Amino acid sequence: MNDDNDILTIEEVAKYLRVSDRTVYDWAQKGEIPAGKIGTVWRFKKSEVEHWVNARLSSESAAKRDESIQVKNIISPDRIVFINHSTKHDALVQLADVLATAPQIKNGMELTEEILKREELMSTAIGRGIAIPHVRLSSVTDLVMAVGICRKNLEDFQSLDDVPVNLLFMIAAAYNQHSYYLKTISYFSAKLKNTQLMDSLLASQTEMEAYNLLLHG
Repeated sequence: MNDDNDILTIEEVAKYLRVSDRTVYDWAQKGEIPAGKIGTVWRFKKSEVEHWVNARLSSESAAKRDESIQVKNIISPDRIVFINHSTKHDALVQLADVLATAPQIKNGMELTEEILKREELMSTAIGRGIAIPHVRLSSVTDLVMAVGICRKNLEDFQSLDDVPVNLLFMIAAAYNQHSYYLKTISYFSAKLKNTQLMDSLLASQTEMEAYNLLLHG
């Protein structure tokens, strides 16, 4: 691993990290290590792998810093939007465009593509009219969120309880934020069990009103 621009195979990454080829393959499949496909095979950029390793080695201290979810650090009023689309695809594209305005997002096109790809694999609807589409990308510098309040029910989300989706919480995070990313998803899943908060969000008339509900509700 002598050149920052080296492109590595699974076998070379496995040797460097002293793990099995299968472990590296699984990480790549799950998006846990920065990787890309050339044709049908995984390839890895040396500099990105080394950055990922350094982040993982310091993950314990990062986890301590990220113990509490600070809503004001990941949501802002300008990333809350009222959606009038009636299909999942159009709603996700609109919300991804809004999320891409955040300075933490460096590649809006990649964000939209990966959000849609993730949704094709499995619905992110968690029930009770809520969906939490989420991705981790190397082009994202820090965890950030956008919120979509749907004025029309999204019937095609295939939620487990068959309830149409009308609240979207879209999360994008960096590759090295796995723990914080999971905590954020869990935090909002729990917070939105409050039916009064849900009803208030759906009834909100302005972005600032919805923002204050999420901040203090």
